[in-house]
Order: sequence, then structure tokens, then C-alpha cells
Amino acid sequence: MMMQQYMKELEQEPFDPEEFVERMAWRTVGASRDENPGNFDPVLLHETFLQAIKDLQILQERQQKKCERLEMICREEEIGHWQKVSQLQEKNKASVNLFQELDERINYVATKVLHLGDQLESVNTPRARAVEAQKLMNHFAEFLSPGPLLSEVFQFNSRIDEAADIIQKLHLIAQELPSGKFEKAKKKIALKYDEIERSLIEEFVKAHRSDDKGRMKEIASILSHFKGYTQCVDAFIEQSQMGAFTSKDIFRDVIPLCEKNFSVMAEVFSNPDQVMAKYVLNIYHLRLQKYASEHLADRSDADRYLRNLYDLYSRTVMLSKDLSRFKMGNDHTYLNKLTRNIFQKYLDSYISVETKCLKEKCAGVLQKYYDSKNHQKKQIQTGGFSDLRRDLQAVIGTRANLNIAQIENYGGETFLSEEVAIALLQESKLAFRRCEVLSRQSDLPGNAIQILEILLHYLIAEHVDYALELGLQAVPIPETKTPPQIYFFDVVQQCNAAVHLLEKQFNDSLVPLVVSTPKHGDCLQKKKYILEQIELKLDTGLDRSINAIVGWVKIYLQTEQKKTDYKPETDLDTLASPACLAVVQFVSSMVERIRDSLDGKNAESVMMELGSRFHRVIYEHLQQFQYNSAGAMVAICDVNEYRKCVKELKVPLVNALFDTLHALCNLLLVKPENLKQVCTGDQLAGLDRSILLNFIQLRNDYKTQKLANCLKGLAT
Repeated sequence: MMMQQYMKELEQEPFDPEEFVERMAWRTVGASRDENPGNFDPVLLHETFLQAIKDLQILQERQQKKCERLEMICREEEIGHWQKVSQLQEKNKASVNLFQELDERINYVATKVLHLGDQLESVNTPRARAVEAQKLMNHFAEFLSPGPLLSEVFQFNSRIDEAADIIQKLHLIAQELPSGKFEKAKKKIALKYDEIERSLIEEFVKAHRSDDKGRMKEIASILSHFKGYTQCVDAFIEQSQMGAFTSKDIFRDVIPLCEKNFSVMAEVFSNPDQVMAKYVLNIYHLRLQKYASEHLADRSDADRYLRNLYDLYSRTVMLSKDLSRFKMGNDHTYLNKLTRNIFQKYLDSYISVETKCLKEKCAGVLQKYYDSKNHQKKQIQTGGFSDLRRDLQAVIGTRANLNIAQIENYGGETFLSEEVAIALLQESKLAFRRCEVLSRQSDLPGNAIQILEILLHYLIAEHVDYALELGLQAVPIPETKTPPQIYFFDVVQQCNAAVHLLEKQFNDSLVPLVVSTPKHGDCLQKKKYILEQIELKLDTGLDRSINAIVGWVKIYLQTEQKKTDYKPETDLDTLASPACLAVVQFVSSMVERIRDSLDGKNAESVMMELGSRFHRVIYEHLQQFQYNSAGAMVAICDVNEYRKCVKELKVPLVNALFDTLHALCNLLLVKPENLKQVCTGDQLAGLDRSILLNFIQLRNDYKTQKLANCLKGLAT
């Protein structure tokens, strides 16, 4: 019992020896306590452990014997398996040797068979040739004899294949025979040859109509040895295209038709590539060429003609691209050549038609626009003499208080239209697109430049430049008494919009056509030159506009600013003078117009120039008066208004100029003893001392307070 108990505990997974000893001790101690509670018997525990050790030793011996027995059985089985493996290896070697012997025997037999076949063929071939030659001689003898042919081969249509083979060989033999006694036979053979050839073609057509591809293939194979083989191909093409191309759009019918018949060609003909090439040739020359000629015959409407040419040529090129997946021989340019042959005469004259049409359309767009404005274009005089006459009229008019310049501003009409620019650019864009497709690669850059020149002429020279010249003449002369109406800023805005659109089309439509060619530089130079001329006129117009603004400010202040504004006899409320407020209102309106019309660096430069000139006018204007303390306060109020006005310019330099002018005006008001301190302050310390003295001398107390003596140190 204990041995079984031990085995059960030892076979548990995992086995813990310490836990095994603990359980044995607890069982022994537990049994002792049951019999004698409260007494611990160490002798019993010792005896139990001794007995357990003996039992475990006996158990180990048993297990050891069992393991030895199992190992012996395993070794015996291993020896038996190795013996079986050795036997199998011997059998495998024997099988390999037998296989090699069989393979050698088979090769030997095959060699004998091939040799025997060659011998049989060497014997049979001359015999077959002799039989064939005898048959041909018999048939040739029949052609030599007078009268009709009596052989059944030539009598019954059911044996036409055999007759075709015979007549084809006889025809070849007849070619080598001399004339004379064989002349009649040669003629009879030729007539029969033609007759059978026609019959075969008729048979081929019947087979095609009944969709008998097997029979078609047989006949095509026979006719491939005849002179009229091409007629067989032509008959196939004619039959397969019969009833096709019924829709108005021929291009939609071509690909399905070719796909359908190419599979038939591959089954029927031994050379489907050449047949397909001829099939496509027939479509291009007989169908597409006629279709193109009908649509391009009328050149009275050049625009419609160009649209049709572009559409037909583009679709033909696309068709050729789609057809390129069919095999048509080794000439990869075959389809391109077919396309060129159809359109060559139209492409040769394309650019002359394109440029003429583009000129007419551009001229029509401009004329329609000017007609809508009831405006007749004028011949405008430009150059130095015109500018000199304008300047003289301005000077004489100012001195004589007369308006002899006769400025015409057309009621604010700029004669510039973004819609017109877009229309002209759209026409040229279509022309560039057609040019890319319809021009030869070698002619493409030159043709593109011709279109660019037309675009620059009509958009820039005839439209933008003309409007600029009118705008320049419409700028009021400076130093007028009435507030000038300046519309040139609108001209600048619309001109910039047109130029931006031109630049975009130049980069998008033209550059890809001329890039990496010498013409690219020419295009850039042409654009640069004409836009530089436009920029010069824009600068001239902006300069005249600024002069008109500051000129009116100058004249208005001279006439409306009263001496009593800055030297009142009585103390008044300290407010800006009416003349100042009128000027500020006018200048602010002009600044708003400029900001609405210009942007970016153009606006910055114009604002800078306007602010600088405006400062110069105000600075010189303030030096024309004498100031008492009340008037000095008015002057400071005026300058404050001017400062607020120029802040709208958002030009730091101009703001600094008016801040300095405000500090100079403070010299008109401070107490005499504080003048030196103010002059050496942060805002005025950097100014030339003569400027400071000039302002101080404008004070009405300059002499009474003997300020010259106080400022002796300042002058050094």
C-alpha cells in the first residue's frame, strides 16, 4: 500500500521533495496524536522515515530494472530498422541501375527508328516526286493537245483546290518554257490560271459571307501562291467594310470594326500583320480622307475651318494611337505617315490661316468694344514734343488764369476692359492650342511667336497702350484752381489686371511650346520690351497724377489760406483752419482712390511719392506766414490734421516727416527761454540749424523779444 502511495505522489507534476517529506511527517505525527493526544513520539517519526527510505530504495531498484529492460528492447528494434534501411538502399541501387539500362535501350531503339525513318524518307521522297512529276507531265500533255481540257480535276468545281495546286505549278513551269511550239500551251495555262484564281476569290467571298473561317483559311493559303493573292486581301477588306460607317461620326466606327476583323485575319491569313496594315490603309485613304475633305472644303469661315481642322486632326491622331495596339509590321511610324498624308496640304497652310483669322477676330473684338462706347479711335501724338506742349500750356494757363490745355477726360471712361482682355486672350489661347497640335515640331516655336506677336499687338499696343495714352492726356494739368478729377488710377488698375492675365497665359500656353529652344529667349525679350514701355507710361501717368494732386493743394492753400488764420487779432477757438480741412478731405479721397486701384509695391511707391511731395508743399506753405501764439496753435492743429491724413498712407518715412514738421511748429509757440531746449530735443536735434532758425523767424515776436540774441549759440 505504501509503495503505491509513494508512486502516486512521485508521479505528480510538479514534484516537490520538501512537500513530500512534510506530508509524510504530518501523517506520522497526526496518527500518533490520535492515539495519544498531547504526546509527541520522535522514535516513531524516525522509524517511519527509515522505513520510507527503504521503500524508496526498493522502488528505485524496480524502476531501474524496468528502464534497463525498455532500453534493451529499444536497441533491438533500432538494429532491426537499420537492417531494413540497408536492404531498401540495396533495392534502390538495383532499381537505378535497371532504369539506366532501360534508358540506354530506349535511346538505342529511338536512334534505330530515326535512322529507319530517314531511310524510308530518302526512298519515298524521290518516288513521291516522280509520281508528282508524272502527274504534272500528264496534265501538261493535256494542255499541249488541241481542244478543251477533259481532265475531271478541271471540270468539277468541287476539286478546285486540287486544280489550283496543279495549275499553279504548271504556270511556274510554263514561265521557263521557250515560246514557239509551247506558245499555245502557255496561253491555255495562263487562261486556266486566271480562271481558277477568279473562282477561288469568288469561293473566298462566299465563305466570308457564310462566316466559314475554316474554308476562308484554306482558300487564302492556296491563293498565297498565286499572283492574285492581293485581290483576295482586297476582297476580304471590301466584304468586311461593306455596310460599315453608317453613322455620321466615322471615328466611332473604326475601332470596333478593326477589333472585330483583326481576330478574323489572325485565323484566316498567314500574314495578318500585313493584312491589317492594308485594312487600315484602306480606311484612312478611302474613308477618313473623304470625310476630312468634305468637312474642310469650305474655307469661307476661317474660324469654323480651323476648329474643324483641329478637331479632325486631333481625333485622327487619337485614332492612330488607339490603332497602334494592332500589329501592322515593323514600321512604327506607319500610322503617323497615314495621318500626315491625309492632312499634309491643310497643315502646310495652317499658320497663315491661323494668323489671318486671329487678327480678324482680335480686331473685331476691339471694334465691337469701341462701338459699344461710341468711341472712334484717335491718332494720338506721343513723344517729347507732345509733353513739352502740355507743360507749356500748364505754365501759361496758371500764369494767365486760363484753361488752354483743353483736357478731355471722357467722363471717367478708361477705355480699358478686363472682358475685352479675356476675350483676346481666349482667342489666342485657342490659337496656341491649335498651334501645338497642327504645327510640325520644327515649325512650332516660330508659329507660336507669330501668335504671340498678334496677341501683344492687339491686347497691349491697340488696347492697353491706347488707353494709357488717352489716360495720360486726361490727367489734369497741375496747379489748377478746381479740384482735379483723376481717373488714371483706374487705368492703372485695369492695365495691371490685363498684364497679369497676359503673364499667366504666357507661362501656361506659350512657354511649353518654345521652352528649350532659341525662340524662348526671343519671346521673353519681346514681352519684356513691350511691358517696359507700358511701365514707363504708367510711371509717367502716376507722376502726373501726383503732380495734379499736390499742385491743386498748393494753389488752393495759396488762395484760400488767410494771413489772419495764423495771426488772428483776437483769441479764437483753437481749431484747424478751413483751408486745411478742405485739403485734408481732398487728399484723403485721393489716398482712398489710390488704395482701391493699386496694391503691393506699386501702392507703396505711389504713397511714398505722394506723401513726400505733399510734405514739401505744406512745409513751404507754412513758411509763407507770420505767427502769433494763437495762430501758432492753429498751425499746430493744421499739422495735426495733416498727420492724421498721411497716416492713411501707411508709409513710416512720411509719418516721420510730418512728426518733424509738427515739432517745428512747436517752435512757433514755446516761450523764448525754452527755445534752445526744444531745438536740442530728440525730434529736432538732427535737423540743420538753418531750418530751425527759419521757423523761429516766423514768430511775430522774433524782433520784439530779440530772439536773435538768444539763438546766437544755436547758429553755430
